[in-house]
Amino acid sequence: MDKRQSELEPEQVLNLGHISRREENTGLYNEERKQTSQWTVQRIRLSPQEKHLAATLKMDHREEPRCVVVRLPPQDPPNIVFTLDQVFSFEWATDEVLFYTILEGLRCSRVFRLDLNSSDSRITSVYEETHPENRQILSINCNSRTASEVLLIDTTTSHLGPFLVQPRQMDLLYHVEHWRRWLIILANTGPGQEYQVVQAPLSEPSMVSWVPLFTPNPGTVVKDMDVVGDHCVLVARAPAGELVLIVVPLTHPKDAYTVQLPSWACAIEIKKASMAEQDSMLEFLISSPVRPPVPYRLYPEDGRLISGTKDGSSPGNHSNYTTTRLEACSQDGTLVPVTLFHTLPVEGLSQAPLMVHVYGAYGRDLNMEFCPEKRLLLEQGWALAYCHIRGGGERGLYWQRQARVEGKHRGVEDLQACLRHIFSSGVSSPSLTALAACSAGAVPVGALCNRHPHMMRAVTLQAPFLDVLGSMEDPSLPLTLEDREEWGDPVGNPKHRLSISSYCPLHNITPQCYPSILLTAYSGDARVPLTGVLKYTEQLKNAIHTHSAMKPKSESELAPNIVLNIQPGANHLGPEDFELMLEEEALKLAFLYAELSLDIPRPPRKRRR
Repeated sequence: MDKRQSELEPEQVLNLGHISRREENTGLYNEERKQTSQWTVQRIRLSPQEKHLAATLKMDHREEPRCVVVRLPPQDPPNIVFTLDQVFSFEWATDEVLFYTILEGLRCSRVFRLDLNSSDSRITSVYEETHPENRQILSINCNSRTASEVLLIDTTTSHLGPFLVQPRQMDLLYHVEHWRRWLIILANTGPGQEYQVVQAPLSEPSMVSWVPLFTPNPGTVVKDMDVVGDHCVLVARAPAGELVLIVVPLTHPKDAYTVQLPSWACAIEIKKASMAEQDSMLEFLISSPVRPPVPYRLYPEDGRLISGTKDGSSPGNHSNYTTTRLEACSQDGTLVPVTLFHTLPVEGLSQAPLMVHVYGAYGRDLNMEFCPEKRLLLEQGWALAYCHIRGGGERGLYWQRQARVEGKHRGVEDLQACLRHIFSSGVSSPSLTALAACSAGAVPVGALCNRHPHMMRAVTLQAPFLDVLGSMEDPSLPLTLEDREEWGDPVGNPKHRLSISSYCPLHNITPQCYPSILLTAYSGDARVPLTGVLKYTEQLKNAIHTHSAMKPKSESELAPNIVLNIQPGANHLGPEDFELMLEEEALKLAFLYAELSLDIPRPPRKRRR
């Protein structure tokens, strides 16, 4: 082997087995975890001159990550020089200075600085939040549901002290990027308190210095922002709901232009560019629930959009996959968007099984990233509907504000309107319909089951939030105080209590015939208490039993099945072990096919040669 070949050979710089052995040596590793748990790498960052590597690692069954700092060759053989627990995010300022945040009770409220120059690797506290990425400028983002506060660290100065951009202000949300000693800020200071792009000098960053650069047209909603060279690139949703990119030249913002993405694109993931690429292009992936991610590159200078595949399509044959965008009229006249995926024409879907997805909370868009199980259902003749109800963020910040606190009932009304519109369009029927939701998405689903249980035949809930009233009453839970901004405070506000009591799934169970429900909960879930899921399941079964006992014997009604699947150890996001994930999905599919009385599809027989 010649010298050039040997230089290209990869060298291992981090051995995850060493991390496990360190835990054993410190007595933190019991025999049960030793056999079932393992570390996985979550995030990696190199210091500016690549003298050190920092990586966050996560262990199965535990949400709190660990950060290790590795000294890289050629100075020394690669070895771990420092270990930090509960690190959530981190960034290098210099080769010897690392800033990081720690996760405490599911929240990040403190920022620390690790100095590797000193003999004892000194750690100092930089910032602590008192209220519940550019190599030159590091940002410390302190966000709640209703307010933002950003501190910046200028790494070109010697003291590396943070300074405040704009003090926290109720209902002011903003995000900061850096460009040529200017700050490019995405803030909800536009018409209707929606996002627009503003600019401020680095030396005078406060709100009084903000000058508008770009305001989107009415109906266009900005979702994200990146600065690429001399251009600001915005991810946005057009009025019809499709994803687009808006390029704003920072030297001539009036020359902003829109880049159309494929009509099937429902989700976008921006990839972090290398230092050499940050000034020239933006790399990203687009996908949909039934189409795998496709890589793209955007060159803002001339607007070129280049796909990583020949024709810009996902791997596999998707020629018969159709995406239809609908609008349902809710009780107050608001039009609620629905995205429908199907293989047959709409007029041929009357007998098709239907899977309806919903979320509607915290201003977050409904997750529409690729999911192999969804594509499997589509190929087996199902129609898939995604209901973008109020409380989410699909149509802007006002879309969330409409269904916050005392407006939460609107999300339930929106879901009901979506189902009625889908059925009236000739798609499926209640006896062939299943609803799916996770976490806070269980609230509108559970409320609808209480009010109109005959609108669906089956429901699958993952890590479901079902006891809104009990959770908001208990300040000892890690998310209660912050989540009251979303759901309300039943302890201190009688109107909030009345509102929550009117829709809370657990507190509105009544004797009647419910749909069959599969609840998947996780014993290690710190976000959604298991006690609420257990109470809900017990009360639901009692209500169904009471209803059954009240019925005349002459009436025959299909009894619903209430199945509680408690997974040990997993956190709110579910199991990370691939086999456990497959088992969970297999149970879900088996439940759906059984409850909707569908024939289980058989794999095609192999042809004999």
